[in-house]
Amino acid sequence: MSESPYSIGEGPAIRVSLSLPEGTAEAIRQRVGKREFSAFITTAVERELRGQILDEYLADYERRKGPISTDEQDRARRVFDEVFAEAGGWPAAS
Repeated sequence: MSESPYSIGEGPAIRVSLSLPEGTAEAIRQRVGKREFSAFITTAVERELRGQILDEYLADYERRKGPISTDEQDRARRVFDEVFAEAGGWPAAS
């Protein structure tokens, strides 16, 4: 399996511009402080990406194999989260 140039969570950080509603930005600052703002956004974005990737995988599995029960979906989410926890972050995206 070749490594994608889009490996998530790896390599040096880059500065990006991000626009948020003022109330959202202020709520984040109040919750985590100015110094942890970027870490909070990074964590939220990575959580969303993991969810989308898993949702895509489960949808593809259901197209190929048939319906997946709620219990099986929950188990897949737990296993997926465990893999990321063991890897210490994002594995290379493929």
